[in-house]
Amino acid sequence: MNILLAGCNGRMGQTITRICSEREDIRIAAGIDIRNNAANTYPAFSDIDMLDKSIGIDVVLDFSHPSGIQKITDYCRKAKKPLVYATTGLDEDQKAMLAGLSKHVPVFQSANMSLGINLLIRLCREAARFLGNDYNIEIIEKHHNQKVDAPSGTALKIADEINSSLKNSMEYIYDRHEKHEKRSQNEIGIHSVRGGTIIGQHEVMFAGRDEVITISHEATSRDILAQGALKAAQFIEKLPAGMYSMDDMMENQSAI
Repeated sequence: MNILLAGCNGRMGQTITRICSEREDIRIAAGIDIRNNAANTYPAFSDIDMLDKSIGIDVVLDFSHPSGIQKITDYCRKAKKPLVYATTGLDEDQKAMLAGLSKHVPVFQSANMSLGINLLIRLCREAARFLGNDYNIEIIEKHHNQKVDAPSGTALKIADEINSSLKNSMEYIYDRHEKHEKRSQNEIGIHSVRGGTIIGQHEVMFAGRDEVITISHEATSRDILAQGALKAAQFIEKLPAGMYSMDDMMENQSAI
């Protein structure tokens, strides 16, 4: 499989580059990045419009920045190439661009490409269904000091999935520093910590009367995100147009 890697010179891009160099079934055919700070073994272009059209591409994998979504979706639509979109921090208009593209090609989008974190999300959904509104729910996420968006896309995804299990009855409260009143029952607290080189930690606390249930996940290497993204690329390569998620891939065990 030939990958076009957007964000090839970033931390995740270089992790994917290293992993693909150790595999025989997937290769980076070309990269896109506005930065020219890495010595890659494949051609890298500062703009997708400069991409050499003679280079064979099977799937586009984006680990860049939301500001580049227009050009990426335009390319995938015109070239009819599947897209794995792993960039976080999208606004509603940008999410709509992915939804629009999915009418023409397969689009895989996930707030987090780790299989483990997506298992956590499933467990939290089930816990919320079982525990109902009798437990207070708090989400704490921790990331490195270079991460721009807060809360993380993963924390918001966890909150959304818990909320869907509770009939979307919950209100999101961020950090509580502006709220000087007793906690209400229909809240999900979301808290962000930024520091050092923390790759990613997510903890979900269900606090009830006389007991606390905690579900947590810690990423100790970016490799898990890269491996998940590459599995997603293999999963959607031959699928029909549509929006696909980690849930879809996890349901299809043969894809994993």
